[in-house]
Amino acid sequence: MICVGDEDDPFPVDDCLFADTYSQDTVYSLVGEELKIRQVFGANLGVAAPVWEAALNLCGYFEEQPVELRGKRIIELGAGTGVVGILAARLGAAVTLTDLPLALSQLQANVSANMPSSGWPTALPTVLPLSWGEDHMNFSSDWDLVLGADIVYLPETYPLLVETLAHLCKNGAVVYLSSKMRQEHGTPGFFEECLPSRFNVELVHRDDKQNINIYRACLKKDQ
Repeated sequence: MICVGDEDDPFPVDDCLFADTYSQDTVYSLVGEELKIRQVFGANLGVAAPVWEAALNLCGYFEEQPVELRGKRIIELGAGTGVVGILAARLGAAVTLTDLPLALSQLQANVSANMPSSGWPTALPTVLPLSWGEDHMNFSSDWDLVLGADIVYLPETYPLLVETLAHLCKNGAVVYLSSKMRQEHGTPGFFEECLPSRFNVELVHRDDKQNINIYRACLKKDQ
């Protein structure tokens, strides 16, 4: 969709804001890779539509820290636009991107738009629906990393998320969760109480300016 505006309009608001659905393409330079990410607004995608700062923080963390992605088997939960998982795939990981069914078309479009000219280093990212606590048993537990960016904001989903993470991590996967620490949504409680009930949890990065934390977690041996 092409967005146009009138220079003489006293209220220079993008006409697209009044459309039922509009999209925005943004190019991100992350870990030496340029990703073109489309965000589709007004298509009932809700929180799956935008690129959240927590996702960019997680990408930045992977650039700053010695987290090896090449050759790793990675699953991303609540992938939204897919920026984190697509970056991992561009860096050589075998990636499965998951979200609710309504978000999959946006995810698939972004995967297609970001295929390297020489092809994916390891494998074409897979896009699949995953509803936490409902169909997680359809997925294997054979992962190296489980990723999530800004997926901790609905308290009623917290037990379902922990259950899903526990299944995915049975064989030793390491979890990285990047979250805006929203007191009003009980986000701190998830990382202080819910997740530690079954995982060993470590705060590995804190962005005070944006109030974003990144946690690393591993399933407890007795789980």
